[in-house]
Amino acid sequence: MKLHRRQAGAALLVAMLTVTLVASFAAAALWRQWRSVEIETADRSRVQAGWILTGALDWARLILREDFNSDRTDYLSEPWAVPLKEARLSTFLAADQNNTMDAAASDADDVFLSGEITDQQAKLNLACLVQAGSINQAWMLTFGRLFDVLGLPQTELAKLAENLRFAADISVDNRNASLAPLMPQRIEQLAWLGVPKDVIVALAPYVTILPSASTRVNLNTAPAEVIYAVGRDLSLADAKTLVTAREQQHFRAITDPAKIVQAARFDATGASVDTNYFEVRGRLRMDGDVVVEERSLVQRNGRSVLTLQRERTAFQGLPAAANTNPP
Repeated sequence: MKLHRRQAGAALLVAMLTVTLVASFAAAALWRQWRSVEIETADRSRVQAGWILTGALDWARLILREDFNSDRTDYLSEPWAVPLKEARLSTFLAADQNNTMDAAASDADDVFLSGEITDQQAKLNLACLVQAGSINQAWMLTFGRLFDVLGLPQTELAKLAENLRFAADISVDNRNASLAPLMPQRIEQLAWLGVPKDVIVALAPYVTILPSASTRVNLNTAPAEVIYAVGRDLSLADAKTLVTAREQQHFRAITDPAKIVQAARFDATGASVDTNYFEVRGRLRMDGDVVVEERSLVQRNGRSVLTLQRERTAFQGLPAAANTNPP
């Protein structure tokens, strides 16, 4: 009897172990299948987001190409300067007469697209500080005026210019590359040159880094602080007067501001009324809080608009908390 009970207990234990193993294998198989589905879904969403943002970039390039107008000026009342507010993707699909997608069967109602085009020549180009391996003193004076109006120390400007010169020299002759910082391409990367974070934050609305070292500031789009910096005899109040005046009538030549403020005389090597470099930002929001953003730098030469840089980032949550300055 005892032997029979032991055998029955052993059989029950084996059965329990068998059930446990089967359940474990089944759970593992289910988890692997779920993981594969999630990876496939995420990959599909990534590819779809990429295509949509590529389409948005092409749309922006088309706007810039068609904007190449007869008087060759760029100003903030033109179509390219109007930001695209967040809208459902289905709205754009419905406007396409060639679209055959069934909106009810797609996720277009749950996807939101927004974006904007900004003039990069509305800012001072840090690349202008270094030309032919030397610090350009005229642009040092311009940046010095900007640092003064922003309340930033001139010592930080001197250090920034010297480190930029060093980084630019190494990019040409890389024999001492191990000793030099990388050449920054975005404002937040100025930290590579030893620029403090608070200085970077203060400069961000007013400076940029462009591939060309011979760009000029567009007086039609630049903020008052930048116009003040480019001028030589202007006060900040004069610059603000010009910003207010151009809202009524944009400048068609760099001599036009002098008709409003007598001291508003600008050098043709530092100021202009047209733009070649623009930044295109696209933002796609999916599944409530999944956001994919793309930043592209484009160059317009006549009716040719070339994409020079593209950087994409994705995050989950509120954009302001997750991505203050997306690439």
